[in-house]
Amino acid sequence: MSTVVDARGLSCPQPVLMTLDEIKKVNKGEIEVLVDTDTSKENVTRAAESQGWQVKEIQGKGEGYRIIINKD
Repeated sequence: MSTVVDARGLSCPQPVLMTLDEIKKVNKGEIEVLVDTDTSKENVTRAAESQGWQVKEIQGKGEGYRIIINKD
């Protein structure tokens, strides 16, 4: 079961900060991040990779994006 960070409706840097907080909390495993802008998608992806996490999947989802990141 993955952790979900719902950052829809928030502007940067809020989605990135929420994702980084969750990364610190869980340390490894899978996190699902929900965002609704291209900018947030790019920034969250970059932030996750900078922390050593892999972006497994990015899905366009209705009004936004579902980003799956993981770390073993």
